[in-house]
Amino acid sequence: MSLHLHWFLPTGGDGRTLVDRHAYTDGGVRRSRITPVSGIRAPDIDYLVQIAKAAEQLRFEAVLTPTGTWCEDAWLTTVALAQHTERLKFLVAFRPGVISPVLAAQMAATYQRITRGRLLLNVVTGGDSTEQRRFGDHLDHDQRYARTAEFLSVVRGAWRGEPYDFSGEHYQIEGGLTALPPDPLPQIFFGGSSAAAGPVAARHTDVYLTWGEPPAQVREKVEWIRGLAEQEGREVRFGIRLHTISRDSAKEAWATANRLLGDLDADTVAAAQQALGRSESVGQQRMLALHGGSRDGLEISPNLWAGVGLVRGGAGTALVGSHAEVADRIEEYHALGIDHFVLSGYPHLEEAYWFGEGVTPELAARGLLAEPTPVARPQSAAANGRPASAPGGAPLLIAGGR
Repeated sequence: MSLHLHWFLPTGGDGRTLVDRHAYTDGGVRRSRITPVSGIRAPDIDYLVQIAKAAEQLRFEAVLTPTGTWCEDAWLTTVALAQHTERLKFLVAFRPGVISPVLAAQMAATYQRITRGRLLLNVVTGGDSTEQRRFGDHLDHDQRYARTAEFLSVVRGAWRGEPYDFSGEHYQIEGGLTALPPDPLPQIFFGGSSAAAGPVAARHTDVYLTWGEPPAQVREKVEWIRGLAEQEGREVRFGIRLHTISRDSAKEAWATANRLLGDLDADTVAAAQQALGRSESVGQQRMLALHGGSRDGLEISPNLWAGVGLVRGGAGTALVGSHAEVADRIEEYHALGIDHFVLSGYPHLEEAYWFGEGVTPELAARGLLAEPTPVARPQSAAANGRPASAPGGAPLLIAGGR
């Protein structure tokens, strides 16, 4: 199966460093990155349009948009960016605990129609109770995953186009529906490394998404989720989230990685590690274990660099090397069963061009790239009032939070 390339929208700010030097203060609590400071690019619409247009030009299928109190709202930002692009899809992140599943189904269906099939949904379960409480969510880690399972059941039910009843621990729905369901129906992506996450992936998702661990660990995850899915009589595909530093030569790429590392003082790293260490996310703890907070031995696998995870939560590794070397590593992950690669780099505009003009041609020459999915065009309404089918343009629903 061909691989699919996606990029990232830095709706919390962007720049030439991994983190603002003042981002971890007040006891390790990250300050807002919305306020422009020296060396940080504010996530205004003009800059995000540049990234979105670059991603579209460079053959990325979609851009992932994060969710949280530290970034702009993904729904509002991406629907604005959709007016400046034609083919690019948007992975809109949101949290099950702060929105009704029927409302989410309705919003997704509307978004799908007005963008002609360019919506991807990123349902973030949440791995940090402190962040969840900011949204008024007080469930614990495992309860959040149980709620996500119910949430996905209700969303699918509401998309059937007829009244749907559901009675669970977290949701009681009477006659939930969307008057005009999305057509075609979405596929579901999901990420989570905990024991509570595995069954949710096996029962409710089409694509399981992991952060960028070494190939041997990724293989274990693939086998784990594949086995659980087989028990459910289902098949699951796989994706991975990575940063990239790709250059014309390996020397140039590693020089860039070392510069990013050199910008980090010991206090910044220590504060970030302290804050990240409090996370309940199993995936986050796996990221931290890759480097142990040390600057030594950060190349944890050929061309896989854990330096990002010293100061940033979530995806903490980057593929570093020449364009051919980065393509080699992507091909290695692809051989393990990874089809979707969700990538990013600092700054996101420049790194999109480094990857798109350097690595993408390498992958295309190897016959690994899927052709961009055609965007669904308006069709005449079906006789029964239901939306007519349009080829391509199926939105993907990605659930995250480790």
